[in-house]
Amino acid sequence: MIPIILSVILLIALVFSMSIVIRKRKKAGIAGIRSALTSICFFLIAVTNLSAYWFNFMGLLNWSITVILLIVGAYFTKYMPVSDS
Repeated sequence: MIPIILSVILLIALVFSMSIVIRKRKKAGIAGIRSALTSICFFLIAVTNLSAYWFNFMGLLNWSITVILLIVGAYFTKYMPVSDS
């Protein structure tokens, strides 16, 4: 029962955080895919790990995908806009 509740909480938090990122990007007038790739990679890490948990592929493939997405997300931080504050 606990894993189901935690998975639902993760999905709700993921949808909520995606909506906040999209709203902030629209408000700031940021366009383009390069500046969004860091957020996309981090969201994909959460989806990958959740699906790995539920479909039982918690092995080398899951770790490899997670590390690759983390490296790609870190690489594309240089395209993120700098805030004025």
